[in-house]
Amino acid sequence: MSAPFRFPRFFVTNPSPCPYLPGRSERKVFTELSGENASELNDALGRIGFRRSQNVAYRPSCADCSACVSVRVVTEEFQPNATQRKLLRKNEDLVVTPCKPWSTEEQFALLRRYLSARHPGGGMTEMDEMDFADMVEQTPVDSHVMEYREPGEDGRPGRLVGACLTDRQGDGLSMIYSFFDTDMEHRKGLGNFIIMDHILSAARAGLPYVYLGYWVEGSQRMQYKIRYRPLEKLTRAGWTRFDPTEQSDAIRSGLPREQPLIPMELARVFRK
Repeated sequence: MSAPFRFPRFFVTNPSPCPYLPGRSERKVFTELSGENASELNDALGRIGFRRSQNVAYRPSCADCSACVSVRVVTEEFQPNATQRKLLRKNEDLVVTPCKPWSTEEQFALLRRYLSARHPGGGMTEMDEMDFADMVEQTPVDSHVMEYREPGEDGRPGRLVGACLTDRQGDGLSMIYSFFDTDMEHRKGLGNFIIMDHILSAARAGLPYVYLGYWVEGSQRMQYKIRYRPLEKLTRAGWTRFDPTEQSDAIRSGLPREQPLIPMELARVFRK
């Protein structure tokens, strides 16, 4: 009699330059998500710090570095500060729609503009429409593309200004990748608004957490993830809450910018 669940096989990538900390190398451990138990496996791995890229779950496994720290927001206790409340009010007119994980030309065009503005010369700028379709559509779990649009006219959808590929897990939402219009002066902070919208949506749905991926102390690109309270980090002792003073010090350690949540260059590696 065959077992109903087969323990996954794990593999390790070759070392490559770290995209977050200059002079360091990174290595990842990964496994395939497939079959009827893919969602259960993804949930279990998500609770121990793995992230999803298409049909692969991965986490850092660097020999001499542990700077990447998994973080998640406790949704029921989240209270936006004055700046965050102002940002919510400024964007409260946006129409938020969960869409099936099907890529569209409109989404891809927005992604291209985003990458050109925020990551010129980065690895993702080489993505074509097929790469983007793979990123969105190759999912073995419950995924949606959350679209953020300005109000439309005459019953037509308004302009797409933001999007986020999001997984729904058993204990929360996992934000896989977000991108947005960077040229709208009256909507600065769209990336942070998208995160807060996920936090508030998860709370309304009774989901306790929003997973933000990895915070890397010392990396300006990852600084934005430390803004949300209460925030938990994954340690050797399990998930523990950031000490308020520690978190405040981390917030003051740099001037954060909006950045994408997880680099998707991994998709290219795992397709090979």
